[in-house]
Amino acid sequence: MTTTLSIPTLDAIDSVAAQFVDLMGDYTVFAFNGEMGAGKTTFINALSRALGVDEDPTSSPSFAIINEYRSSTTAELIYHFDLYRLENLEEAFDIGVEDYLDSGALCFLEWPERIADILPDDTVRVDIAEQPDGSRLLTITTPE
Repeated sequence: MTTTLSIPTLDAIDSVAAQFVDLMGDYTVFAFNGEMGAGKTTFINALSRALGVDEDPTSSPSFAIINEYRSSTTAELIYHFDLYRLENLEEAFDIGVEDYLDSGALCFLEWPERIADILPDDTVRVDIAEQPDGSRLLTITTPE
């Protein structure tokens, strides 16, 4: 199933993140795809806030590769991955990506194509595209 959400301005991002949370269902792995600067990190930060993360995760985990957050409302773990710097799949195995993906915790992945071969079959694909007017379009595709 495919659903589309629009983020007309940055001021609307929190309400769109809340809509996204309502669509998440029981899925735990979300692969965020988009060009550099499309807004993947910004949206994942808004999504984390919508899920009850009190700290403001304002930076991408580019150098750490993985940031861990905990919801203050549900105590649920949330892992935010920035896989851009991975050179190969072996590096993903070295940091234990499979264990995170299989943990049952929410996993939000930026640059998921770096580990496409090991993504679970039930991964939700989220494409973020900047529109000519500066708005963002999210296309959410759940597995069949």
